[in-house]
Amino acid sequence: MVAENITVKPRKKINKTGKKTISQPAATPRAARQIRRQLGYWLLRGLVIFALAVLAYLVYLDVEIRKKFEGQKWALPAHVYTRPMELFVGQRIPVSLIEDELRELGYQARADVDRIGSYTRAGSQIQIYQREFQFWDGFRGAQLSRLTLREGRIDRIETALPGGDYTEIEIIRLEPRLFGSVSPLSHEDRSLLRLEDAPAQLINALIAIEDRQFYSHFGINPVGIMRAMVRNFRAGRVVQGGSTLTQQLIKNYYLTSEQTYKRKINEMLMAILLEIHYSKEAILEAYINEVYLSQAGNRAIHGFALASRYFFGRPLQELDLHQLALLAGINNGPSYYNPIRHPVRALERRNLVLQTMFDEGYIDQQQFERAAAAELDISANVEQAAPLSYPAFMGLVRENLRDDYQQDDLASAGLQIYTTLNPRIQASLQQAAQQQLADIEQLKQLPADSLQVAAVVIRTDNGEVAAMLGDRAAGFSGYNRAMQALRPVGSLLKPFVYLTALESPSQYSLATTISDRSIVVSQQGSPDWAPQNYDGEEHGDIMLIDALAKSYNLATVRLGMELGVERVADTLRRVGYQRDFQVLPSLLLGAVPMSLLDVGQIYLSLASGGFKTPVRAVRSVLDNERQPIGRYPLTVEQVVQPEFSNLINYALQEVIRNGTGRRVLQGFKYDYGLAGKTGTTDDYRDSWFAGFSSNYLTVVWVGRDDNQPTGLTGASGAARVWSSAMQQIPLQRLRLAANDELVATRVAYSLNPDKNDCSLERQLPIHRASLPLRNLRCAKRITYDSADASRENQSGTKKADNNKKRKPWWRRIFGRKKKDG
Repeated sequence: MVAENITVKPRKKINKTGKKTISQPAATPRAARQIRRQLGYWLLRGLVIFALAVLAYLVYLDVEIRKKFEGQKWALPAHVYTRPMELFVGQRIPVSLIEDELRELGYQARADVDRIGSYTRAGSQIQIYQREFQFWDGFRGAQLSRLTLREGRIDRIETALPGGDYTEIEIIRLEPRLFGSVSPLSHEDRSLLRLEDAPAQLINALIAIEDRQFYSHFGINPVGIMRAMVRNFRAGRVVQGGSTLTQQLIKNYYLTSEQTYKRKINEMLMAILLEIHYSKEAILEAYINEVYLSQAGNRAIHGFALASRYFFGRPLQELDLHQLALLAGINNGPSYYNPIRHPVRALERRNLVLQTMFDEGYIDQQQFERAAAAELDISANVEQAAPLSYPAFMGLVRENLRDDYQQDDLASAGLQIYTTLNPRIQASLQQAAQQQLADIEQLKQLPADSLQVAAVVIRTDNGEVAAMLGDRAAGFSGYNRAMQALRPVGSLLKPFVYLTALESPSQYSLATTISDRSIVVSQQGSPDWAPQNYDGEEHGDIMLIDALAKSYNLATVRLGMELGVERVADTLRRVGYQRDFQVLPSLLLGAVPMSLLDVGQIYLSLASGGFKTPVRAVRSVLDNERQPIGRYPLTVEQVVQPEFSNLINYALQEVIRNGTGRRVLQGFKYDYGLAGKTGTTDDYRDSWFAGFSSNYLTVVWVGRDDNQPTGLTGASGAARVWSSAMQQIPLQRLRLAANDELVATRVAYSLNPDKNDCSLERQLPIHRASLPLRNLRCAKRITYDSADASRENQSGTKKADNNKKRKPWWRRIFGRKKKDG
């Protein structure tokens, strides 16, 4: 039977309008199943592809989370500390100064010293419960110390033993102050805090106000989100967030703050993955270090440890309940609840945190009421906590570290840098500069703020910079004149001309007569040079010491040309000047460009008794674990023999006693035996003064940035700033050490050389090789006040009996020993 081909034709239908339409035949069950299979196949394929994509994306997120969380989580800036205040038996120091230092370190004055970080004062006795601290040379645990002062000096220092008794010691150190940081490009600053070191009440406050189910959820908390929505609706404002602490950490650490569904989904997925891999404790520790809490200048304050220092000036572990609650409350809106700008809002937020803690059972009624009644207690110095408070000094710190550390290490490795900065001396220097410049401008009728200043204070025993100023506005972090400005130094170089001469004692002594008469210096390829004195006069034949004290140009040039300019240049290099310079006769009058620090370096070789010590600002560097990785030990090289150092320093004391620097003594209560030298450049463009006591050298420059004349000499400009600053610094008297090569000699002289009556007499230290003194107008009137000097006499005999009665020569020269002021 042959199958017939049957063609099914569409049936025609008549619609209501009378037109014919063609109707399609109904699909067969087999065709429908085939369509469903096709759709199911493509749907399943799409779901598989989607699942694989989601899985791949989750793997990607998982890798990113672990890579960042398990590596170095943050770029940790280097933190920079001041010097620690050292207190030792016999030290002259006001008890009020110790108390001021304690307050600035965040110590709390209390009736009883019953907790770390507190102190009490009773009259001239102070008890301190010192914090533990990792110094660069060892760890010091927390200890109870007691200081007793008598007549302005520390008479006794004691520390408590475990049994309650006290034992006497010679010295204690207060911890240094954090004053700056070297921040990464993000300008994020933080101090890392371990979870076990965080106060329990801080954690309780965070859990209560931010995430009550933190220890039970898996990264997200749907119930918590709904509860927050209901509570916020009832309160009419946002009183509780819906995100978990884990989600907040993800947002802050991995994501941005953009408000999109994509970001929110990522946040939730990453929160779940983070909870899968890491413990609640690890997540919480990361959170308390990551959270942003405030802004200080261009520095972002992250983490509760640094925020505690910033807002309260104290370690987090020493905060009270109301302070911890404030930090936990600020976390919700650092700008909105900023306690400095919005104290009312901050107080309300803090009390909400306390109320929530009470409701959750973390604190009792009495704790709640006491904490809620407390003030905000923000530190009075909080606005001064911005980084680079001392930008000029920080510039020197960077310079000292440049050879040993890369910028990336300073900005990300969490180094602890301990410097030589003395904040008290720094404050004195800044105050003196600001006040004196204003007074000078008013006195000289100069435009306000037309003068600029640079200054440095250096310890003479080790070259440590105690203070530094690079701008009239001390906090300005731009042009650092102390390091970057190269200016001619004028008469500041004269002492090195005279030192060069005194190092040839067979030819020169302080009593040697030199000529202060006009001189013309011929220079090949240059016009003849005819220097003049400041007063335009010639002073004839004068003693070498007086030529320096009066800063006579003609006498100095004559002496320098006699010595040879190259010899003077060699002396400058020997005492520490390292820049290249032209060896020309004008060098003798200071036509050499130097920075303020250059001047400080060469004068340090004089102030230290002839020893060259590099000027430095860094003592030690510790790593993030507070282990020493860099020490900057003291290096010393003797570049001037002690006897010649004594001679030039005696001459510099004469500059202060009777020479161009005599005005600086106005205002000093004690005779510190100060030594120094004024400096003035052509047309009064630069005013300089460099001078020192036994323990501190200070150099000051005053001038204009446009190099226009100021009308100021070294004495009328820089010397005023120098004197004002030094009067506020704890000085020690400069006493020149005894030296067997020097003989105290009485020299007759005349105030009026024309009369030559030899009616006056003075006592000078003279090197043995200079004796007997000859070719002096009053040579016949010379006597030697030392039995040893009789070797120079024709008799050659010794008068032992008289020698026993005489005081040592240095006592006769420098007078009776006086107490330091």
